[in-house]
Amino acid sequence: MHLEGPWLSTTGKKKGKKKFRNADEARKARELAEGWQDLLKRHGIEQQERKRKRALSADTYVKTTEPYRRDTGPRIPSLDPTNMAPCLKAPDKVYTGTMIKGIGTMHKSNAVPIFSDEQAVDIAKMRR
Repeated sequence: MHLEGPWLSTTGKKKGKKKFRNADEARKARELAEGWQDLLKRHGIEQQERKRKRALSADTYVKTTEPYRRDTGPRIPSLDPTNMAPCLKAPDKVYTGTMIKGIGTMHKSNAVPIFSDEQAVDIAKMRR
């Protein structure tokens, strides 16, 4: 990491008092500022600023209610593990019918079941 120069600073961001070259420029600047304030007042922006300042000066909101907790309903106890039967492995699923005529390879090692002679011919004619 390198160090930045004094132009990159987080302090000293306030602008000082504006100095004018002569009294005529100071008078013009005051007139422009007053005109700007009149324009803001005509468009109702001054009221918005008052509301904003009032909201910022107000005390922070403190929630007084208890946090919401959902009702879990009646308590249902778990089963006693001493009288449970052991879990057995389900029997393996094995095809026992005669509907499938064979297994074809459609693309690379993708095995596809073949149900009819027409499907076998279609798979054999596919591009490789």
